[in-house]
Amino acid sequence: MKSNQLKQHWETIYKTKDTTKEVSWYQDDPHTSVDLILSTGINKDSNIIDIGGGDSKLVDALLKLGFKNISVLDISPTALTKAKKRLGQTANQISWIEADVLTFRTDLRFDVWHDRATFHFLTKRKDIDSYVETASQLIKPGGYLIISAFSTNGPTQCSGLDITQYSEGLLKRTFAKKFKHIKSFEQIHKTPFDTKQIFLCTIFKKLK
Repeated sequence: MKSNQLKQHWETIYKTKDTTKEVSWYQDDPHTSVDLILSTGINKDSNIIDIGGGDSKLVDALLKLGFKNISVLDISPTALTKAKKRLGQTANQISWIEADVLTFRTDLRFDVWHDRATFHFLTKRKDIDSYVETASQLIKPGGYLIISAFSTNGPTQCSGLDITQYSEGLLKRTFAKKFKHIKSFEQIHKTPFDTKQIFLCTIFKKLK
């Protein structure tokens, strides 16, 4: 799917669905992502980016913990607008980025790159390679890549799109050239409509 088609797909979802009740990925308390970020030991001034963050509540949790340099990237402007409205005046503390991650460019370099929403939707080898290259360029040496992707025990589709399932071994091989594997574990996510999805949560450290 081309970038403009993908944007329209997600725009339709965010415009027509209640994202607290009608989308599978919603979490009222993104505690696993928070725990993974805190486990890196970064300080509160570190640069954090949430890839495909949309209107996720991760940004809310990070603000409450005192993190000061947070960016949220999403291809859907409607998703970002929803998050801004929810946060009110505190939204001004966040860098909101409307972009396709595969074409995202910035002079910033990040201490933590978090993605629970985008990577598993990449199904073509060239797109996966492009993602790996972008992440490796934009994460600081010694910085952290946190990926939570659908596991081999998880779904084969999400939000009407095919996905790529990952085992620990496949995820390690995908990022092996530029990143050191720290840890992985499976997490069962209960959706708002009482079904279950299994994610493989993984932390990598950028090689120097």
